[in-house]
Amino acid sequence: MSESVSPAPQSGPAAPAPLAVPRTPTGDAGVDARLARLADADHLPTDGHLDVYEDVHRGLRDALDALDAR
Repeated sequence: MSESVSPAPQSGPAAPAPLAVPRTPTGDAGVDARLARLADADHLPTDGHLDVYEDVHRGLRDALDALDAR
């Protein structure tokens, strides 16, 4: 009688997978470009997400500051 052996589960981090979160255009090209940059995190391991998020946050904050300067 032959027993079937299941492969051992893989250990280690899973490969990055896109979140595919829909983004609705705002009509502001600068803001839309920053929001589109969030997709860059889809191709990075988790420890690379922070740099993308901080860059997007900085850009959005600058866009808000520019509104106050007008």
